[in-house]
Amino acid sequence: MSIETPVTVPLPADTTAAGPPKRAEGGVMSRPRGVVVTVIVALLALAWLFPLVWAVVNSFREYEYTQANGYLSFGGWTTANYEQAWTQGNFGLHLRNSLLITIPAVVLTLWLSSMVAFVLARFSYRFNLTLLGIFLAANLLPPQALLIPVFRMFREIPLPFFMSDSGSMLNSFWGLILVNTAFQMGFCTFVLSNYMKTLPHEIYESAELDGASVWRQYWQLTMPLVRPALAALATLQVTWVYNEFFWATVLIQQGDKLPVTSALNNLRGQFFTDTNLVAAGSVIVALPVLVVFFALQKQFVSGLTLGSTKG
Repeated sequence: MSIETPVTVPLPADTTAAGPPKRAEGGVMSRPRGVVVTVIVALLALAWLFPLVWAVVNSFREYEYTQANGYLSFGGWTTANYEQAWTQGNFGLHLRNSLLITIPAVVLTLWLSSMVAFVLARFSYRFNLTLLGIFLAANLLPPQALLIPVFRMFREIPLPFFMSDSGSMLNSFWGLILVNTAFQMGFCTFVLSNYMKTLPHEIYESAELDGASVWRQYWQLTMPLVRPALAALATLQVTWVYNEFFWATVLIQQGDKLPVTSALNNLRGQFFTDTNLVAAGSVIVALPVLVVFFALQKQFVSGLTLGSTKG
């Protein structure tokens, strides 16, 4: 009795399978389109970064040297511009004012927006979309259209003198905090509500079976899950509120209460403007925003990535 041994027949290779894009010799991609796109993006990035980098370079140069040799020359290096800008612009006071405005405005905006977004995403009722549209309507109106009504309203709203030296919402940080919160809540509510709608409903059903109240579902269940979105919005809100200049010039009429963006006006002379000094002041103004961005960079990118892949 003979035992037949099985014969293994090799299968033909699948020539239709598409592998990853191969690279030609020298590390250059074989697709010309990728090279063209890379070159175009690199040129656009250089064109966008060149004014910023050149402003930083000129902030370390003497005004007299650049006037004699031109701004495209190199030399005349100094750090005196930053010392003079800090003293002449009174940046210490104005940075404190910006922090007193930005931090409460961002915290209040994210807190109120998260509560409204939780209601819009968690519960379904007749006026759900109407309520969302009301919050988004604030972003459709230009601030200039509301200048006179807001100014008159804030002038008539009384405040205790320990909260405002003028006895009203004008010339007080409370006015800027409320204005920034009102104008930024629509965008934050829209983003957070769409993010919360992607959360599984099963976790809320399990929480209800365990006897969790609505407040507990919001605070202990939803808020930890939307932390990446909150970090991304916090980065954007700090940038927008910190750099806001329009409402500050309208509602604040006392120089010692203006935010840091207005401190650059103190660097302008009566007959000429030292552009190198203004560049140094601009770098000082931009540093807090850069610190916040790099501190929340990981959470910011994570929030944008998760928000783009959900739903």
